[in-house]
Amino acid sequence: MITLLAGGVGGARLLRGLAAVVPSGDLTVIVNTGDDDEFYGLAVSPDIDTILYTLADLAPLERGWGIDGDTFRVREELDLLAGKGWFALGDRDIATHVYRTWRLRQGATLTLVTAELCRARGIGVRVLPMSDDPVRTQVISDRGVLAFQDYLVRLRAQPAVRSVRYRGARKAAPAAGVIEAIENSSLVVIAPSNPFVSVGPILALPGVRPALARARARVVAVSPLIGGRAVKGPLADMLGAMGRKADVGAIADFYKGLATRLVVAPGDRPRQAAGRAMEILEHDILLLEPARARALATFLCGPAVAR
Repeated sequence: MITLLAGGVGGARLLRGLAAVVPSGDLTVIVNTGDDDEFYGLAVSPDIDTILYTLADLAPLERGWGIDGDTFRVREELDLLAGKGWFALGDRDIATHVYRTWRLRQGATLTLVTAELCRARGIGVRVLPMSDDPVRTQVISDRGVLAFQDYLVRLRAQPAVRSVRYRGARKAAPAAGVIEAIENSSLVVIAPSNPFVSVGPILALPGVRPALARARARVVAVSPLIGGRAVKGPLADMLGAMGRKADVGAIADFYKGLATRLVVAPGDRPRQAAGRAMEILEHDILLLEPARARALATFLCGPAVAR
């Protein structure tokens, strides 16, 4: 059994490789829901949907999010009726949000709704939202406290980030199966997702960090930085605004005590890596093509797992 902690496009790209080498019944994905928000009355779970669309082979390879070839006629009508919007909702994508909102209002949990969406899309991988309780990532910035989607999408990640917090995390419970997946997996992979806004909300849930610490010998993290830059997203700028250097050291410090290995891009291994609390391994982590994602997945899992 292999478990992936993931959020956003970086996690989805690695998942594409893992799904190619690991039998679907042996793979679990725990997905960040701190990015969830509501638009036009619809419950939107961006990271869950990116994972689902990737597993269903619907997500565009380069962009990573949304449905490839989707149109935006409904969004155009909403712009006409309600004023110019700033969050992209494709026509086929909206169907997912309508279904999720309808089922949640009927009393279904987000875990159940996600499982139903997986079945409808023919997805065999177990996809678990990190929690059925609302947790919302907030960015404390030079423009005040911002909801994550306001910061990332509406303001295009321009505000300087001072810190990040996870509203509701202390009172939330991990979704059923989350702790068990970490405890029972032969390998737990932390995806090359932003540690603060994609993985951090998962770690903030009661019980998750201790479970990872207990499983530390089986946990490997993949760096989201290559040469001090994020392949996608604002991580490097966030680290700089927080007074941290955007390098492997910052990532290793974030996962200290939770992982025994950190996989970094060739040439990114620090000269004094031997003195760190985790083993630093080099491998190609630029996952723009499925073949490269599969190569990394095989490296992480070992040849015995590969199909």
